Formats: sequence, C-alpha cells, structure tokens
Amino acid sequence: MRQCVSQKATIAVLGATGATGRHVVSTALQRGHDVIVPVRRPGTIPPMEGLVEVTWPDVTDVAALTHALPGTDVVISTLGGADKGPTTVCTDGIRSAVTAMKAAGVTRLIAVSAHGVLETHDMSLYSFAVWANVAERMRDKETMEPLITASGLNWTIVRPPKLSDHEAIGTYRAGPDLPIRLWSSVGRADLAAFLVDEAETPQYPCAYPRITR
Repeated sequence: MRQCVSQKATIAVLGATGATGRHVVSTALQRGHDVIVPVRRPGTIPPMEGLVEVTWPDVTDVAALTHALPGTDVVISTLGGADKGPTTVCTDGIRSAVTAMKAAGVTRLIAVSAHGVLETHDMSLYSFAVWANVAERMRDKETMEPLITASGLNWTIVRPPKLSDHEAIGTYRAGPDLPIRLWSSVGRADLAAFLVDEAETPQYPCAYPRITR
C-alpha cells in the first residue's frame, strides 16, 4: 500500500496504552486519521473524535484482533514488555497480528523493535549497554522480528535506540545504516511522528530504518 499524505487513513495501533503508543494515537488523530485501538480493558483511553476502542483481552487472542481490523489501512505495533523479567508480549502480539491481518485483508505492518537485536547485536558499546539493562525485552524483539519478515506482509521494522520522554523537537535522522552510539536516543513523540509519516507515505518497505535525534 502506498498512500498520499493528504489521504485519510484508518490506522490500528497495537500497544496504544503504552508510552510510545499514546503518542502514535494522538499524532495520527491530530493529522485527521481514524485510529483503532485494541485494548485489554475498555475505557483505558479517553474518548476522542476519530478514535475507536475495541477489546483485545489478550495478545494471543487472534479472533478478537481479527474482528477489529477489517477496513484498516495499516497496523502500527508499539508493543513492549515489562522492564524486568521474561516477556513474550511482542512475539505473541505480532504472531496474533500477522494471522489477524491476513484474515482481515490488511497488508501493511509497521513495528517498533530496537537497535541491538539480531545482526545489530554486535560488539558496540551501545549493544553491550542495552543488553546489560533490558536483555529480556531484547530477546522478545529478536523472536518477534522473524515472524514479521516471514509473514509476506508489506512490513517496516523500526529500530530506535534509547527512548526518552522529552517533548517533540521535530528534527531527527532516519535511515537503515544510521550510526548508533552509546549516547544515541530519540524522543517517543518524534518516534511517533516518524511512524505516522511511514504509515502515510512509506519510505522503508521491507527495511529496518533506525532513528535518532
């Protein structure tokens, strides 16, 4: 799917109640898109014009997600697990999403992963640091990504470095080969803007863009 920026789209946001997901929802709504938010508990997100909240009681519930997706143009996943302890939220959620999207006829998937997984799990100081701090979350991303690349969908896997909560600055760099340093980071608000940009006008089909300020 290629979509002109001026066109109104229907975007489903997985992980919409998380720190990054909330920015994606608000950014998409501000740009005039319709947004579907599958949530575990109804009423989690305040009602807003253009927002449709649907119940997705568990990330393994394929049927509930399939029911929510018909008519969707693109799915953006900002799923993330707990900071500590084993987690499979991203892997389980994307496994469900791929099946549900195929059943619902949705072909475009944009997923937030992390720099430092798979071939970027290298000898750099950044990789050492991130694996020392959130190894379980990185393992979850590593098992998530192959499900996406083998799905046959039109995918983009975004690999940001450390995320921060500062206000959007509106300037960042993005690209598949962008150098990531120990001090690299990007704000969640700017990441959300990039994700919605990519939903509106895809620049990185079947690619792994990095983003940093």
